[in-house]
Amino acid sequence: MISSLRGPVLEIRLDSLVIGVGGVGMTVMCSPDTISQARIDQEITLFTSLIVREDSLTLFGFANSENREMFEVVQGVSGFGPKLAFTILSSLPADELRTAIGNEDVARLKQTPGVGAKGAQRLVLELKDRIGTPTSGAKRSASKEAQWQIQVEQGLLGLGWSPRDAQRAISAVIEEGVTDSQATPELLRRALQILAGA
Repeated sequence: MISSLRGPVLEIRLDSLVIGVGGVGMTVMCSPDTISQARIDQEITLFTSLIVREDSLTLFGFANSENREMFEVVQGVSGFGPKLAFTILSSLPADELRTAIGNEDVARLKQTPGVGAKGAQRLVLELKDRIGTPTSGAKRSASKEAQWQIQVEQGLLGLGWSPRDAQRAISAVIEEGVTDSQATPELLRRALQILAGA
């Protein structure tokens, strides 16, 4: 997987940038904010997510890893594909999206292009427990929690488990109690043990 790119901006398009990497021009879908800050020949670093389909390879780029992680999390919600997830993250940065979901702010989520009332409710229902509620000083811990869950989910999907099985295993790990001292590989092993014993 291509996790990040760094190189000079070769072209600026309406919905994407072409980044020069090792003599190759890579087309990366970017948010309007990212595109507006780009300058030809200026070096840029993007955190990326590669979406593979039968008829296409699409690289989505983000200004920071938090937005990329939330982009990947949103795709786990039923009915939310990469294009809609990207539209959401282009309108609501990761912190704002996490806050809206954590506070069950359906009205705010509905303001995002492509997200209706049912979609907003699904986001809250399926993601609130995964990303945590960003109240008081809990935002950082919520982000940390979301990060290990994303990594474990990606690990399980890479090993051939279905998204539903991955979510079931992660939920079971959470119920057992996750401590700050537990590393992601340890949590992934536990998730695999749960699935193997299911």
